[in-house]
Amino acid sequence: MQIKVRVIPRASQNKIAVESDGSIKIHTTSAPADGKANEAVIVLLAKHLGVAKSRIEIIRGETVRNKIISVHD
Repeated sequence: MQIKVRVIPRASQNKIAVESDGSIKIHTTSAPADGKANEAVIVLLAKHLGVAKSRIEIIRGETVRNKIISVHD
């Protein structure tokens, strides 16, 4: 399964928001330096979906806010 998300780094709290148009925004308190925001996105999404972190991979958008994330079976 692939998911398109928009990441908002340095947010006031960690949360996942599904917008009315179906888009997903992931707010993380981590800064976008040294991959910390990407790691936080993986942790938040794994917790939200109830899967292991090892099953989630960022396949496009490592250095930008818009990402495509793959959740492996």
